[in-house]
Amino acid sequence: MKPHRLLDPLLGLERRLTRRPGPAAGVLLISAGGLGDTVLFALAVERFAALARPGETVTVLLRKDAAKMAFLLPPGIRVEAVDFADLRRVGPRRRLLLRLYRAHYRLVVSTDFVRHPDLDEALAAACAAPDSAALVARPWPKHQRRLDRAAKRWRRLVEPGPVLRDKLLRLADLARALTGAELPPPQVALPPARLPAAVPLPEPTLFVQPFSAVKAKQSPPDLYRRLHALLPPGWAMRIAGHPSDLDRNPEFRPLLDLPGVAFEPAPFAELAGKLRSARLVVSVDTACFHLAAALGAPTLCLASAAYVGEIVPYDPLVAPPSVRVLWQSMPCQGCLGDCRRPLVDSMYPCVAALDPDLVVETVASLLGNPP
Repeated sequence: MKPHRLLDPLLGLERRLTRRPGPAAGVLLISAGGLGDTVLFALAVERFAALARPGETVTVLLRKDAAKMAFLLPPGIRVEAVDFADLRRVGPRRRLLLRLYRAHYRLVVSTDFVRHPDLDEALAAACAAPDSAALVARPWPKHQRRLDRAAKRWRRLVEPGPVLRDKLLRLADLARALTGAELPPPQVALPPARLPAAVPLPEPTLFVQPFSAVKAKQSPPDLYRRLHALLPPGWAMRIAGHPSDLDRNPEFRPLLDLPGVAFEPAPFAELAGKLRSARLVVSVDTACFHLAAALGAPTLCLASAAYVGEIVPYDPLVAPPSVRVLWQSMPCQGCLGDCRRPLVDSMYPCVAALDPDLVVETVASLLGNPP
């Protein structure tokens, strides 16, 4: 058994013996997904913020890596960024859980369908809030017994609907169940008041984001070479990504030798303004895609079939007209990244099956420049 599990009962006793200041107040919203999940959560967060009473602070707890998207949240919302690696070390875990307990929130809401008993479930339990609510957690055989025990700590549990369901619609359903407000489905579009200022670009620009943390979701560099060949004279191509992406994918470096091509390493908060001025964004199904879509940029997603039915393509009820998604239907679609099939040329079979000619034809059409 891991050390923190052995010590958790003692840490829980320590918290119960710790005095908390004043009456419980404030709302804590836990959103423990990755960068792309945080973009989608930002589109629905105001529905959950309505749970706050007059004068109460709304705090959003994000994973430290996902907090790079916190600039999309409404002003006035406090952000608690948590390094989940700390939860696996006894000392940092003790300090973090004690801090959450002392915050003395009146209401804690987990907005996640997938939860881990040692991580986000432990964070919610440490708060010991007088009121709490969550979705019934997604079944997880490895942890199911512990998730069933954790379920008893929530005061309100909301049925999540089908296992595969559009993430934004599921968030909207949870907010409706908790607030009672009947609102239309949220759109994949930030409210105008929360859009970052557009950053003018010196030339018409195609942005591409070819990289994924899961390398098997990436299409080969030759596809982007073909997209570059579509660009009219005077256009530029910027390859968005973290500097480490080129180190991990050296086969993409020769693209930088093409005329008008440059690497764009700006962090998301700076990249957002540039994406708003892009003529087109072509991205794998990663955070950059969701960001570009939420900003209203013309966007084409080259998607795996892994998250079909949950994240991409968006449900028609929430999808913006500025977004196109290309993906290959597969018998195994909706695997949520748990691919059991052999890779094809280092790609998931569903990614390898994307027709490069169709991608080129689609980009040419979106650029208004048929091949």
